[in-house]
Amino acid sequence: MSTDTHQHPGCLFVVAAPSGAGKSSQVKALLAADPQLAVSVSHTTRAPRGQEQHGREYWFVSPAEFDQMVRADDFFEWAQVHGNRYGTSRRAVLQELERGQDVVLEIDWQGALNIKRLFPDAVLIFILPPSWEELERRLVGRGEDAPNVIEQRLVNARLEVSKAEAFDFVIINGCFEDAQAELQTVVRAQRLRYSAQRRRQPRVFSALGL
Repeated sequence: MSTDTHQHPGCLFVVAAPSGAGKSSQVKALLAADPQLAVSVSHTTRAPRGQEQHGREYWFVSPAEFDQMVRADDFFEWAQVHGNRYGTSRRAVLQELERGQDVVLEIDWQGALNIKRLFPDAVLIFILPPSWEELERRLVGRGEDAPNVIEQRLVNARLEVSKAEAFDFVIINGCFEDAQAELQTVVRAQRLRYSAQRRRQPRVFSALGL
């Protein structure tokens, strides 16, 4: 199967952010507000946190299972993040796009840039925290990580934030509601791009000689 989104009617959205910026909460709210969107659940070797469930936030797999999937070329992309590996299922994404479903991927910046190389029409969205102080406050406040882990996440965040310039859109998640409105606006606007409309409505475009 081709990995060129020009061949598929669905739109592909990729959301990335440093830990603590609010990516997961924003994507969850977006999915609740937009029934035309489906999420592709990534595979990871890390352990579940808090109330996370297998198959909902992630597919939690062992390092050996992940290795097997890599060898089988089951991933569009995979990357090492904070000492664990994360991968995006090839089959799951293509099946949704081919049936005209819009898909959102919630992955790290490395995976996002890999996806852009495979899918030139993919829309990359980076979510920034309003400040370093607020990012640290959120990481500490969620109470899921030891102090040394939080410190490492903050170090990693410096590199992650520097990659925002490679993305198509940047949203600052200071006020949750404002950031959510901006995220929904990006999704709706991208569906109206010429290339997206042409993939979705080929009969109309053909009838009009376009």
